[in-house]
Amino acid sequence: MPRLHADELPLDLALVRRLVDRAFPAYVGDDLSPLPASGSSNALFRLGDDKLVRLPRQPGGGATIDKEAAWLPYVAARVAVDVPEVVGVGEPDLGYPERWSITTWLPGTRASHSGAVRRGSTNGLAEGLARFLTELRSMDLPASATHDDSLSWYRGWPLWQLDDDFREAAQACRKLDVLDVDEALRVWDRALDAARVAESVVTWLHGDLLVENLLLDDAGDLAAVLDFGGLAVGNPTVDLIVAWEALDADGRQVFKRALDVDDATWTASRGWALFITLMTLPYYGSSMPARCADRLAMADAAINGRLSPGS
Repeated sequence: MPRLHADELPLDLALVRRLVDRAFPAYVGDDLSPLPASGSSNALFRLGDDKLVRLPRQPGGGATIDKEAAWLPYVAARVAVDVPEVVGVGEPDLGYPERWSITTWLPGTRASHSGAVRRGSTNGLAEGLARFLTELRSMDLPASATHDDSLSWYRGWPLWQLDDDFREAAQACRKLDVLDVDEALRVWDRALDAARVAESVVTWLHGDLLVENLLLDDAGDLAAVLDFGGLAVGNPTVDLIVAWEALDADGRQVFKRALDVDDATWTASRGWALFITLMTLPYYGSSMPARCADRLAMADAAINGRLSPGS
């Protein structure tokens, strides 16, 4: 399994097989194989026909495993689209130091920017994504959620708190010469101004609503949403980045109208799309080329889309 992080935890098929067999003897006879496209936070292995093993790649990653185990049942009962069900959580063992999980395997085609926007109209996908976000944002905030530190994440912060990080990442991206950094900075400044006047709300947010965490059905519509390790409570503008990566221009308008997004928030979402892209490229430029290609497509849409009211 390729290393993505300097502090990557050692994992291979043999170790995962032993972990599963010791923690879940009922699955000893189920085939186990690594997925060709694994995640950056978790290594992914298919177990049998209907299960997925997810193991954190870095120290401390077990916290998101615990968060998903605690909150995914709550989410699943309140959204119409399929989300993974946690079948069980494994304890640290055999020298592997983190908690890990087995979830249900969900059918569908893993989305990508090219797959989402080139197969035809994305209006149906836009409607499904808007429905999911409407349901997610409408979920009550139980008292336990407001005291759960795992539900606080920078992606729910006001955009301007990330200005220094963005400008540092922009300088790193200049060396890569893969996008127009000056234009990105101009769009970022507009997004910062918009974020200061956008409606301030606090709701549930997915936090990582990107094409790699979407499954599509045969018609190209939304079949499932994956990876709730970024589930958080805060300002939900970051979730609008999916419009810039997964949808064409018409689909973005369907999405924007369905969610009734005001112009300031829409402009701020461009800043989030650029922030996620510029943080991704220097780190994953050589190790995850498919991810970087999707992020570059998202940045291109965010930069070159109209910034006038109603865009």
